[in-house]
Amino acid sequence: MEFLQTSEFWIGLFNIILINILLSGDNAVVIALAARSLPPRERKLAILYGSGAAVVLRILLTVVAAKLLELPFLQIIGGLLLLWIGVQLLAEDDDDDEGEAKEHSNLRSAIITILIADLVMSLDNVIGVAAAAKGSMVLLILGLAISIPLIVFSSNLMMTLMARFPIIVTLGAALIGWVSGEAVINDSAIHDWVHANAVMTYLIPAACALFVVLMGKYLQKKSSTEEEATDSPS
Repeated sequence: MEFLQTSEFWIGLFNIILINILLSGDNAVVIALAARSLPPRERKLAILYGSGAAVVLRILLTVVAAKLLELPFLQIIGGLLLLWIGVQLLAEDDDDDEGEAKEHSNLRSAIITILIADLVMSLDNVIGVAAAAKGSMVLLILGLAISIPLIVFSSNLMMTLMARFPIIVTLGAALIGWVSGEAVINDSAIHDWVHANAVMTYLIPAACALFVVLMGKYLQKKSSTEEEATDSPS
């Protein structure tokens, strides 16, 4: 335990926590969007399990992230997957009175959504965390574990704000779309071409953000129209 007495250890730990605070904003948005439609009890479980599993996933990713980022088309596929997740989260129905079986199904779905989104968004983020850890697994695990309460707090705060200001739901979905576009343009297969055409570094993420909002709103309106048609007497 002598490493606990070194300033290098504490500086590294502080850096990892700081990096996670700075990089966890979009993760908190995904968690809040995925859990917002759940009943209160399931909502808390989704945030807790999703945040904890996401941190474990980051630890595992740190070992292989650098290699994964070199694989062509991987980030493009991940970005497209994240794009569709953003659409589905915006289009999701907020009704939560469907019964216990539906609630448990939605809880599993929310946790899976959180994990998939975090996997895509964390690929390049964990490079910074790994650099701060400087090869120390103890430092890495401890730093990420401490960040769990920060992610949980941020997710709860985001859900409170979403309930009070519904526009934040749309802005959150747009953020997911933007992040998906960034994942696409950073793929090794097209990275050089994109950055040779500087406008594309903004155009593609902006187009993805707009697509998520428009498609999500369309599906949301379509679902509401179908429910009204079903509920109305014939």
